[in-house]
Amino acid sequence: MLSKEQIKEILVEQKQWILNKDYGIERTVLKEIEPKIKLPQVVVITGLRRSGKSTLLRQLIKKYYKDEDFFYINFEDERLFNFPAKDFNQLYEALIDLFGKKKTLFIDEIQNVSGFETFVRRFYEEGFKFFITGSSATLLSKELGTKLTGRHVDVIVKPFSFAEFLKFKNFSLEKKSIYQTESKIKIKKYFDEYFIKGGMPEYLIYNDPEILARIYEDTVLKDIAVRHKIGNVIVLKEIYQYLITNFTSKFSFNAIKRLVNLGSVNTIKKFISYLEDTYFAKTINKFDYSLKKQIVNDKKFYVIDNGFIEIISKKLTKDKGRLLENIVFNSLSKKYEVFYYSGKGECDFLLVENKTVVNAIQVCYDLNDDNKKREIDGLLEAMNKFKLKKGLILTNDQEDEININGKKILIKAVWKWLI
Repeated sequence: MLSKEQIKEILVEQKQWILNKDYGIERTVLKEIEPKIKLPQVVVITGLRRSGKSTLLRQLIKKYYKDEDFFYINFEDERLFNFPAKDFNQLYEALIDLFGKKKTLFIDEIQNVSGFETFVRRFYEEGFKFFITGSSATLLSKELGTKLTGRHVDVIVKPFSFAEFLKFKNFSLEKKSIYQTESKIKIKKYFDEYFIKGGMPEYLIYNDPEILARIYEDTVLKDIAVRHKIGNVIVLKEIYQYLITNFTSKFSFNAIKRLVNLGSVNTIKKFISYLEDTYFAKTINKFDYSLKKQIVNDKKFYVIDNGFIEIISKKLTKDKGRLLENIVFNSLSKKYEVFYYSGKGECDFLLVENKTVVNAIQVCYDLNDDNKKREIDGLLEAMNKFKLKKGLILTNDQEDEININGKKILIKAVWKWLI
């Protein structure tokens, strides 16, 4: 049990840490949070480990609270591990003693406190504003959903987008940049780097592959194996290794079950859902109006950031087309449900809004004589099926416009589409 003086020492150190933390590249997601600041709801900030959640808190504290009118607690601090939710008042009293009365609390990695939702609900009812971070989608939504239904709003922090990557590189992006030869050459050079390295902030700062390897290891062991009490970690890692190595490819639960010699498809499903809950990866379904068919058909698997693929995948050669597809998937607006299409031909992405297919996107690193017909035919098949007048093919650096039987297909470079 921590003494009052020990608690105060921890809280003083933590506040100094957050105030000393580098402001970093101002995240685009701040614009999403800004209108929620004056609302009473708890702002729940989730995302992959080390994707920038604490930095985002730093930016909120400086930009909207002038580094003064707030309390900060970090439950990732090992000295506060297993801190009982029922003793939260001790933390609050120590904060008042140290810094005076405040009505806004920033709390990092709150899922490390079992039963945290009880004190959040109590303080919320007393008019406190909360910004809380966590690395588990299911854990936070399940517990907050129980005690704070309708009283919280969710924000997801992802690795740097390409536009944020350009900021990180101190490149000033303007509307005319994509038309000026010199700036266009720079953008394409930076995209080639982003294409392989991805957008995990710490990795980009220190350029040490061990950082990504450690994030992945901590995600699998701490966020999945320990939290879900999984005994056979070797099989867990084998499944993830297979999926990451075969990213963007179709897979079935039964095929993986046979591969790792597991008796239950349900175990495979659970293991994959655990990885999705950490935001490390996402699976998508083949589009079908039948939910039952969506569930039983093959899935496709995408990794949150290309940098991890370089570090973890067992493939000896880079598949540029699949790396490009992975970037596109991670850049699609979250306002859409995303599916893939498969009929006689295939189309990489269907975007669905309000149960209606609104866009079809094909991704191809390089359109050439060998693949052009296949890529266009697959896109056209999807466009015809869902009565779409326009379709999009995203490439590494080609641009064109094709009109076929009243259908318009725009061919665009991914780097330009991203910005």
